[in-house]
Amino acid sequence: MRFKQICNHPSQWLNDGGWKPEESGKFVRLREIAETVAARQEKLLVFTQFQETTAPLAAFLGSVFGREGLVLHGGTPVVRRRELVRRFQEDESVPFFVLSIKAGGSGLNLTVASHVVHFDRWWNPAVENQATDRAYRIGQHKNVLVHKFICRGTIEERIDELIRAKQQLVQDVVEGSGEINLTEMSDEALLDLVKLDIHAAGE
Repeated sequence: MRFKQICNHPSQWLNDGGWKPEESGKFVRLREIAETVAARQEKLLVFTQFQETTAPLAAFLGSVFGREGLVLHGGTPVVRRRELVRRFQEDESVPFFVLSIKAGGSGLNLTVASHVVHFDRWWNPAVENQATDRAYRIGQHKNVLVHKFICRGTIEERIDELIRAKQQLVQDVVEGSGEINLTEMSDEALLDLVKLDIHAAGE
């Protein structure tokens, strides 16, 4: 899990509270997307698997849009969740919604969003797809652009390769739930998963 945290931002790994946008390629790319969304007067969904990342993301996006957005995670009460969804759907002044993927990835109708960002990769692609489907529910009349952030040369690229390119390996270690079962992987496969490609990571 720590290998995945450092891909998001050094401050998530160090727990130093810094979260300077220029220190993370993901934040830099997110700014570019958010600026496009703002210029088109559209709405943005951002999913992350880490609850502690939701607040820094919301603060950063608020500075880009010049307006506050919404945040939903596992600690959000059920009644509050319904109100947040209603506001996002109905209030045109709310430009973005940051959600933890496990809390906000199912059961919500967020069709006013036309852009979806997966800020970090989940082990199970079905969970990502289910989260993306929040914007594809009945009532969506716009094209939806989906962005999946992958930090090159790191575990995230390995996860992506494992899921997309090594289908036989996935079939060998995936259980019925669709989750990758790390305990069933060989030592060699585990080392390959977490190995850092310094040259790619530096690009």
